[in-house]
Amino acid sequence: MPSVVKINVLTVPAEQREVLEQRFASRAGAVEGSDGFEWFELLRPLEGTDQYLVYTRWRSEEDFQNWMNGSMKAAHQGTAGGEGGAERPKPAASGSTLWSFEVVQQASPK
Repeated sequence: MPSVVKINVLTVPAEQREVLEQRFASRAGAVEGSDGFEWFELLRPLEGTDQYLVYTRWRSEEDFQNWMNGSMKAAHQGTAGGEGGAERPKPAASGSTLWSFEVVQQASPK
């Protein structure tokens, strides 16, 4: 069964780039222990776009959905009137689109 790739396309205003990258850096390890997880990359745009790509590869669609409905969902949910009234930080991205692919060919260095 081929792996599945999920690419989250995040529109990030220039003034929020550092914030986004810091948030991803501080989440290190958040997905790596998930069953079926194979790879993660955060791709910064170099020119012509304000869109970052968040690339993840999974053993199966089911593994991705389990992560989405489990630890990812928990990590992204705010505290509803939690102690101290702490508010969730404003999202660094102004938009998000999820692309889904199936791996049909791949190669690695010889």
